[in-house]
Amino acid sequence: MLGWGEGHELRRPLGLAIFGGLIVSQLLTLFTTPVIYLAFDQLGRRFSQAPPRAAAPSPPRAAS
Repeated sequence: MLGWGEGHELRRPLGLAIFGGLIVSQLLTLFTTPVIYLAFDQLGRRFSQAPPRAAAPSPPRAAS
């Protein structure tokens, strides 16, 4: 990407593509991995909670 020798016109686009790809992939990895992890964690917590059960009716009290 920063070469100045003979034929640098041919190597510069390849260097830019490699450098740009590394930067973009690094940024995507740094930002998307935690977001996806948090989303799956929230989904897991939502589905792991037991649904509320209806309370069983209490037996009638004996008259005293």
